[in-house]
Amino acid sequence: MSTSGFVLPVSLALRLLTSAAPASQSPAAAPHAPQVPGVSSPAPAKPSATPAIAGGKGLSAARQATAGRLMEPALKEGHAYARLAELTDGVGPRLSGSESAEAAVQWALRSFKADGVKAWKEPVKVPRWVRGEEHGEIVASERTRGLPLSLLALGGSAPTPPEGLTAEVVEVGSLEELTALGERARGKIVFFNHAMAEAADYGRFAGLRSRGPAAAAKQGAVAALVRSLSTASLRTPHTGATRFDEGDTRLPAAAVSVEDAHTLHRMLQGGAVKVRLVLGCSELPEADSSNVVAEIRGREKPDEVVLLGAHLDSWDVGTGAHDDGAGVVMVMEAARLIAKLPQAPRRTVRVVLFMNEENGLRGGRAYAQAHAKELPKHVAALEMDSGGGRPLGVSLHAGPGGEDLLRPWLAPLEGVDAATFMVGHATGADLSPMEPAHVPFVGVRVDSSRYFDVHHSMADTLDKVDPQELARSTAAVTWVAYALAEEPGVLARPTAPEPDAPPPAKK
Repeated sequence: MSTSGFVLPVSLALRLLTSAAPASQSPAAAPHAPQVPGVSSPAPAKPSATPAIAGGKGLSAARQATAGRLMEPALKEGHAYARLAELTDGVGPRLSGSESAEAAVQWALRSFKADGVKAWKEPVKVPRWVRGEEHGEIVASERTRGLPLSLLALGGSAPTPPEGLTAEVVEVGSLEELTALGERARGKIVFFNHAMAEAADYGRFAGLRSRGPAAAAKQGAVAALVRSLSTASLRTPHTGATRFDEGDTRLPAAAVSVEDAHTLHRMLQGGAVKVRLVLGCSELPEADSSNVVAEIRGREKPDEVVLLGAHLDSWDVGTGAHDDGAGVVMVMEAARLIAKLPQAPRRTVRVVLFMNEENGLRGGRAYAQAHAKELPKHVAALEMDSGGGRPLGVSLHAGPGGEDLLRPWLAPLEGVDAATFMVGHATGADLSPMEPAHVPFVGVRVDSSRYFDVHHSMADTLDKVDPQELARSTAAVTWVAYALAEEPGVLARPTAPEPDAPPPAKK
């Protein structure tokens, strides 16, 4: 259904019209307010009016008025949250190649049409992996009765035999430890354990999930278990992609909950442990799918493009609210609000909803290939894929002078506490195929320290997204997109990849 027909509950509308912090809730039930490590959270806000749209030195009256036209509706109307409810509760989980992923494509096209924004599909061939049956248990022994495991198969996992498999477990904490096991891994289930505690740890340990099972197969293992990459758990497993290159032996692989990882670790200290694992995964023929592309054509330089990206697919567990429904509705709302201005910005604003970010990055690669001749005219690209938390500031990956160029445009972001430049990466997985074309990347950084509480799990649902925080980040994205499209000058193109950028297949 279109957002124009979605009625926002009065209680939610009132929340969006104030900047008061939500009432205190238990950690399990509260909408998360993600925080970037090293950045302290502000004190709880006192009830007040919607944040003012600041003017600021150097910003003309006309630009101040435009900031109001763009940011105030994003803050007050609740349109982004209502649209997120449509996507998550209406379409649901959207693993690429599935019927619900195609339903999401059609939903996006209808939504752009309702907004008066021109949109179309661009073809993408995607993998079609299906989860199937999944369960496991620690086998009863002289030391313990049998214990069930809370687990999710990893995307790309091979199935077990229909009757399952049972084998002894060996624990490692790194790929180097796995290599050191040598023949001791043969015939075993390799258990990759780690100590992820905060969002910054994700990059340290993600390789255990993405590369560990394939490495275990090369050592002769029969299956792999990986501790979930999570910053919180109520025995909630978190899935994600694992990668087997062409010619690799594929083996069954699953993520176990943090609590079950602790149990396995403790029990292994006392002696041998066996696990029985049943996974009914299947790999079907590749499917035809689509990126969804929409744009507002620039009034003076329509061939110069400011790209706003997010990924439309999600995992098949939860409903992909933070990952990446929040990013999808932010960039869609930016397009809707910019399209309503009496005058289009100088340059074209193009939104791309990528398909298959989670388990293949096919959409990002397909866009970069199809638009290769245009990429030299892509003057900036911005991807939203870190959840729906509050905005913190702006990051850049561009040539010299980027901050000086954009600094005069930051003043309106003071009203949402994001009028600052931040050190750190500005790229995203779906933008990474554009790096060889030296496209400047701009990030609207959001508070994502609690993002991995629910990331890739059954808990990634609408209730975890705070509507006020989503509205603030939407307002920030909208204004930054307009600034990039309207600024007379352009960012200098970078000459090298970001040194601390996440790996292309970050998921």
